[in-house]
Amino acid sequence: MALKTRADYLASLKKLRPNIHKFGERIDDVTTHPATRRVVESHARAYDAAHDPALAGLFTTSSSMTEEKIHRHNSLMTSMEDVISNSKFKREMYRLTGTCTGALCAGWNGMNTMWAVTHEMDAALKTDYHSRIKKYALQAQAEGWTFAGALTDAKGDRSLKASQQPDPDSNLRIVEVQDKGIILRGAKCMICGVAAANEIFLLPGTAYGEADKDFALSCAVPRDIEGLTIIETRRPSDTREQEEGFDIPTETGITQAYLLFEDVFVPKERVFLCKEYAYTGKAIQFFTSIYRACIGACVAGQGDVMIGAGVLMARANGLSAKTFASKFIEMAVNNETTFTMGVGAIALGGRHPSGIWMPDPLTSHTNKIHVATLPYETKRLCQEIGGGIAETGCLPSYRDFTDPKYGKLVQKFVKAGSCSAEARARSARLTEWLTLGAGVPGCMHGGGSPDGARLVVRSLLPLEKYAQMARKLGGIKEEIPEPGK
Repeated sequence: MALKTRADYLASLKKLRPNIHKFGERIDDVTTHPATRRVVESHARAYDAAHDPALAGLFTTSSSMTEEKIHRHNSLMTSMEDVISNSKFKREMYRLTGTCTGALCAGWNGMNTMWAVTHEMDAALKTDYHSRIKKYALQAQAEGWTFAGALTDAKGDRSLKASQQPDPDSNLRIVEVQDKGIILRGAKCMICGVAAANEIFLLPGTAYGEADKDFALSCAVPRDIEGLTIIETRRPSDTREQEEGFDIPTETGITQAYLLFEDVFVPKERVFLCKEYAYTGKAIQFFTSIYRACIGACVAGQGDVMIGAGVLMARANGLSAKTFASKFIEMAVNNETTFTMGVGAIALGGRHPSGIWMPDPLTSHTNKIHVATLPYETKRLCQEIGGGIAETGCLPSYRDFTDPKYGKLVQKFVKAGSCSAEARARSARLTEWLTLGAGVPGCMHGGGSPDGARLVVRSLLPLEKYAQMARKLGGIKEEIPEPGK
C-alpha cells in the first residue's frame, strides 16, 4: 500500500465529475480554478508532509487493521496516543497553511465515530453495519482519501423538529429504502473543505426521536456522486483576495459549501445507519467528544502563526519584538490553553468496546467553549501589535503599489523599518488575512455552537455530588434540598 503523493492527490481530484458551482459558474477543475485552488493547495501540503522525513512520523501511521503504513487522516484512533497525534496533526496543518483543512478532519472523525456506533448497533440489533464500515475504512486507507464530514443540515425553523418542518427537505432525509441502497434528498450546509475532498462522510445533524427516524442516517458518498450539486459559499473578505501579488497573502485557503441532494442513490454497502434513531445521540456524543478535544489544536496552530506575524509586523514597523513581549506571552498562553485542555480531555478518556479511544466529554466540551473565546483575544492582540495598516484595511492594493505612475510614492510611504516596503505590506496583509479574512477558522461555530457545548457541560456537571462534598467538608449535618417550583 503506497502512500499517496501530491501528484496522486491532484490527479484523483481531476478525475471527479464536475459538480461544484460558484457565482453561477460550474468549476471544471478544482485544482486550478481561482475559487478552489487554494483549498486544494492547503490539503496537498499534508501529502507533501507524509513524504517529508521531518514530518512523516506525524502525518503517517501504521494501520490497526493491516499494519501497513497509511496516511494518518485515514486511521482508526485506537489509543490515547493516536488521538493526541490527531491534535498534533491539526496544529501542524495550521502552521503549514494558516487555515483550516476540513477534508483532513471531520470525515476522519466521522469514520471513527461510526466505527464505535456500528459496533454497538450490531451487538444490539444484529445488523451488519460494522462489517460495512470496516470495508470502507480499508478502502479509504488503500486510496489515501481526503473526506469531508457533513453534519449540519439547513434545519429550517429552529423552533420545529425535522419532521415538523413545512419543507421536509430542510434536513437531509431518507426518502426510500431499497434492497440495494437508500435514496436521499435534502441538504447539508456550511460543510468545510468539500472542494478538496474525494469523499463526503455524512452523519446525523442532531439526536432524533422516532417521529424523525427518516432523518437518522449515516453514509459515505463520493464527492461527485450523481444527484449531488455543490455550491461553494465562502466569499473573500474583500476584492483584494481576488487579485494577485501580496493582496492574496498565501497560496492556501479554505472554502465551505452547500450540498444539495436530489434523489441521490447510496449503495447499501456505504450505509452505516438507516433510521435507527436511537443511535443518533451516540453518533453526536462520540463525534463531538473527539472533535472538540482536538479543535483546540487548530486554533493553537493558527495562533502560533499569528505570533510569528506579530513579530514580523513589529520589526517591519521599526520596533523590536521585545516591545510586545507581554502580548506574545498572552497569545502563547491562549494557544497552549486550548491545545493542552484538548490533550487533557484525551488523557482523561478511555477505550470504547469497539477499540476507538474516546476523550472525556465534559473536558472536550469545555475546551470548545474556550475555543469560542480565547482565539479572538489572540487575534485582537495580533492586530494591536501590527497597527492600523494591518487592521483597518488602509493598505493600498498591489496594483497601486506597483503602478508605474505613482507606485514608487506609495512604496516610499509604506516603508517604515529596515525591511522593504513590500515586506511590510506582505506582513500587514498576512496579519489581516489571519485575523479578519479567509484565514480565520470557525472558532465560534466550527464543530458546533458554544451554547450547545454549554448545554452538554450543564448536563454532565455533577451538582449533587459536589454539593455533598461541600456539605461534608463544612460539617453540615442536615440536607439542604433544592426548593420546589
